[in-house]
Amino acid sequence: MHTPIPSSILVVDDEPSILALVKDILEDEGYEVDTAEDAESARASRRNRRPDLILLDIWMPDSDGISLLREWSENSTGNAPVIMMSGHGTVETAVEATRLGAYDFLEKPLSTAKLLLAVRRALEAAELRRENIGLKREALQASEPIGRSTVMNGLRDRVKRIAEHDAPVLITGESGCGKELIARYLHAHSPRATGPFVRVRVAGLVGVAGQTELFGAEDGPIIHYGAVENANGGTLFLEDIVDMDPKLQARLVTMLQDRTFLRVNGTTTIPLNVRFVTASRSDVGRAVAASQLRDDLYYMLNVVPLAVPPLRDHREDVPEIVSYYIDVLVTRENLPNRRLTVGAQNRLRNHRWPGNVRELINVLQRLLILGSGSVIELEAVEAALGDIPEIEPHDDEVPEFELPLKEAREQFERAYLEYRLRRAGGSVSKVAAAAGIERTHLYRKLRGLGIDPKLSAAGSGD
Repeated sequence: MHTPIPSSILVVDDEPSILALVKDILEDEGYEVDTAEDAESARASRRNRRPDLILLDIWMPDSDGISLLREWSENSTGNAPVIMMSGHGTVETAVEATRLGAYDFLEKPLSTAKLLLAVRRALEAAELRRENIGLKREALQASEPIGRSTVMNGLRDRVKRIAEHDAPVLITGESGCGKELIARYLHAHSPRATGPFVRVRVAGLVGVAGQTELFGAEDGPIIHYGAVENANGGTLFLEDIVDMDPKLQARLVTMLQDRTFLRVNGTTTIPLNVRFVTASRSDVGRAVAASQLRDDLYYMLNVVPLAVPPLRDHREDVPEIVSYYIDVLVTRENLPNRRLTVGAQNRLRNHRWPGNVRELINVLQRLLILGSGSVIELEAVEAALGDIPEIEPHDDEVPEFELPLKEAREQFERAYLEYRLRRAGGSVSKVAAAAGIERTHLYRKLRGLGIDPKLSAAGSGD
């Protein structure tokens, strides 16, 4: 069983006895605790490390807690939840604290039971908010890789083994094959599962703005927490790693070497506590050879390589994937519920899917939106697939000539026979004559390749 990464809590109070008591109580519960006796040391502690939660006293000698809460809420981004504490609180004070974003208000003397309950609820609310943001952004994404084929069972097993360790992982695979899904699945089975999962597309991050997005920035009292700090205790997922700006690459190398980093315009190093998972749809080795990606960064991030197979390598999973995403599209996108005939399902299963699962989802959306009645027939699937330009995967994404001979031959034979069947209107006799092989042998070949003889011409007999 995984040991979760402990949440970090900053306790701010000018009474040393209360600081010591609260620190002991929280550490006994497994939390990491920093303390500060005044506003200035609280600012410094928060600047040095983004806490997951702040317990903030209202009355302090140099600045009251309400003023400090207002300063943080107005001048910073990515703030941690705040629980206010006071022995002399008023209704007006509690209302003002709530207006400024405080999660809760505790009266002194503190009850241990109420303190721990408030802390737990505040941390759970912050986690739920992060999850909701993720769900809204990736509404159609599954929670785990779909399919019971040998390929997918093997992939799930490998991801779970990799998840046990904290080493950086580089995920490669064609566009649309589900690299982010695999990254999230890895995070969910890791010791960091209770921490945040932060996704960053690095391709568009350039200059100071890009560095701020990733590492954060300081401008006097104003702090912008970047993706690295927002992922503290969890997983940072960097997409399209070969497209990263060279200056960002250099800063990332320094951070990985030192296990610390500086915000833009910052002066204090901040400890690093994230697991790095990166992804690329391109040939990363080729990017290194072309000096597009630093070789030292490549070796730091590619400690554990993980390849995600294209959909055509596990076509037997297509019916299960179709069933899942039709259900998702019907329930989450409010699309009409329609079922596919066996012939329609077989046609989807035998399509090459150069755009992988993403392309399949798009086709299903089109079928549900444009269809009529409760059943999707083969002709509708043919029409939907016919509307898609024949875009072949890039050479650096699918090196077909590097496949084993048996797999390359099967791949060619499947494409060849599907083409012949379409041209012949589904007539096996015509295909056999055109291909110069016996019809009985052709039937065996079609069954072996999982091809429906009538996939291209419903109603055309042999």
